[in-house]
Amino acid sequence: MNGLGNQIIVADMRGRADRVTPEAAIAVNAMPETRFDQIMAIHDPKTPGTAAYIEIINSDGSRAQACGNGMRCVVQMLSAEQGRQRFTFETVAGLLFGEEAEDGTITVDMGTPKFAWYDIPLTEEFADTRYIELQIGPIDAPVLHSPAVASMGNPHATFWVADDVGSYALDRFGPLLENHPLFPERCNISIAQVIRPDHIILRTWERGAGLTQACGTAACAALVNGARTRRTGRKATLTLPGGDLVVEWLDNDHVTLTGPAEFEWRGFFDPATGAWTRSEAA
Repeated sequence: MNGLGNQIIVADMRGRADRVTPEAAIAVNAMPETRFDQIMAIHDPKTPGTAAYIEIINSDGSRAQACGNGMRCVVQMLSAEQGRQRFTFETVAGLLFGEEAEDGTITVDMGTPKFAWYDIPLTEEFADTRYIELQIGPIDAPVLHSPAVASMGNPHATFWVADDVGSYALDRFGPLLENHPLFPERCNISIAQVIRPDHIILRTWERGAGLTQACGTAACAALVNGARTRRTGRKATLTLPGGDLVVEWLDNDHVTLTGPAEFEWRGFFDPATGAWTRSEAA
């Protein structure tokens, strides 16, 4: 499936005791026809009242705590399967809620953002995470500097720029910043340009996946970081390379993410080895 151009594999692991291994994820991603950004593995629920337990695996085999675009794909798949529109899921980041609207758009409640340096987490204490000391380029003329950082279940750094987000070599310095010593769990790195208080242009280097067409949690982090630095309001359209998402920071502190999801094709793979059989087109 795809959540906004980014490739999502929704793996149905219900009724099984095994898990998708890092080796399998790496093997699947190594094949050009099955490259992906995240695997959303649907397991039997652990907590009563939830529809499923979702495990999220990056293309490098690492685990992720949250993936908004992937969650929309899960909602669409289960809605088509079960004929219902509302779901509660459990992830390592906590409970997430999703709903498919009549027009096919899907809204996922991504929970509450966290801003304390130890919750993101960072290796150094910062009293104010709206601006932290981090830069790319010469100390007297940095290319990027002073990002806002937040956790949306996973760590994010948002760098603000006044010009075209595509003019920055995110493919070059994204890996350096992702693995900066300041981020003990690595970090998602975004470049954001505020067009209006209700419109942000965004590009993201995604932790464990690289450059992506869309990152839902990065869009959520950019909106809340924009609102708390008074660059934006609490609701905005985020334009990403893959298209538009709508993010709103509600009065109850929860952040909702709204956008499309699309089925592409279906196949089978061994969750231990990644051995793959593609079997059915959309």
